[in-house]
Amino acid sequence: INSDGVFLKVTRPSGRGAQAAERGVLEKLALRGVSQFDPALVARVVKHADGEYIRVGEFAFNQAAQSTLMVDIADQEMKAYLTLSPPGRGGADLSAEEIRSLLAANGVAHGIKEEVIQRLIDRPQYNERILVAEGDRPANGRDAVVEYNFKVRREVELREKNGRVDFKELDLVQNVEAGQLVARKLPREEGKPGRTVTGRTLPAKPGKDTEIEIGKNVKLSEDGMSALATINGQVLLAAGKINVEPVYTVEGDVNLKTGNILFLGTVFVKGSVEDGFTVKAAGNIEVMGSVGKCLLDAEGEIIVHQGILGKIEGRIRAGKNVVSKFIEHARVEVEEDVVVSDGIIHSFVDANHRIICQGRRASIVGGRLRATEEIHAKSFGSVAGTETILEVGLDPKRKEELSRALERRGVLEKRLEELERNLRTLENLKKVMRQLPEDKAGDLAKLSDERSKALAELEEANGTIQRINAHLASLKVVGKVSASD
Repeated sequence: INSDGVFLKVTRPSGRGAQAAERGVLEKLALRGVSQFDPALVARVVKHADGEYIRVGEFAFNQAAQSTLMVDIADQEMKAYLTLSPPGRGGADLSAEEIRSLLAANGVAHGIKEEVIQRLIDRPQYNERILVAEGDRPANGRDAVVEYNFKVRREVELREKNGRVDFKELDLVQNVEAGQLVARKLPREEGKPGRTVTGRTLPAKPGKDTEIEIGKNVKLSEDGMSALATINGQVLLAAGKINVEPVYTVEGDVNLKTGNILFLGTVFVKGSVEDGFTVKAAGNIEVMGSVGKCLLDAEGEIIVHQGILGKIEGRIRAGKNVVSKFIEHARVEVEEDVVVSDGIIHSFVDANHRIICQGRRASIVGGRLRATEEIHAKSFGSVAGTETILEVGLDPKRKEELSRALERRGVLEKRLEELERNLRTLENLKKVMRQLPEDKAGDLAKLSDERSKALAELEEANGTIQRINAHLASLKVVGKVSASD
């Protein structure tokens, strides 16, 4: 009810709710002292229930009995409450516009809850303190954060392989390459200012800034927002600073405690490498103790102070030299020299340059040793007549590659002979029958395809053989075997 008349709004029920009854409307009108209304129009409004206010009658407006509004601003101007008084006889309800005007007159200019005002229009709540406006509190800016691209804390994570937990693959070393991103900074945020219900701005505190702390072998980007490794190695956080270490040190043995090691630098083992473990390094590997039935693979040198006990399955590969006290029952492959002091026993050793045994017990007994330039020891073989094979003068790696290529060529030539026989048989049959049955025609096409592939592979094998023979022919080295005793 307002000064313009009596307005009625009827809404549809939701779910299984009951429809509004005309009798309920008439009761509400009587309670408000409304007698001048159109009953037929009221009935239509109830029936259609369109959810809109429709003017259904006249009203003798008494301004003195009108509903009143009291506004209360609280919580340091962050909240505004209103309290409505019920209208008296002939008094009108406040409209949404009147409520907004009264709020503005009392200084409420921000955060007004329109849904609350609309609810009060439809279902007035009298003499109750109702929250009608709420300010926005300032959101302080987020502090700058450094995100690390590696695990700051080393935690052992066991992997499952073929249904079994692999206790050797512990991934304790975190490798990075030169130029790799190791950390980045998320910049601080300025924050979002707030506003009170009276419209006063509340400043927000900006987040605190921080810097990426760097140590050895790490550099910052020009804007200081990223940290990059300058070398290959192990990345770690020490005293809050990011470091990339070129050497990974194992304080004791390589065993179940350390797991297998894969490192993009040099590995230094203060103890021994136990049976069944793997150490791979992009730099050197140095072991103060001994090496058992293991795999050691280094792009640089491998130095073993107490010797290699390969137990037939041990494998050592180095991009440069291997230096050890002794080598026993192991397979060794190096790009340069193998140097030992106490001898090589029943091992397979390939060196692109030299195999040198120097020392009081520098003997080579059993196995097969191949070197391009020289094999030297105090003595070769044994009194018991143990077969000891020494080969010099040829690049052992290329020679083995040549052997594989020659074997492959032999297999391909035999296969081609067989294919040619089968193809001739089918082609002769085609001449006699003029047109082959579908299955035979399919066999002919398949055999032709196989012959084309075999010819291509044979050409590749011949090319490999020619290339290796040319390389071996170009070698100027005169291989030698020398025994000082």
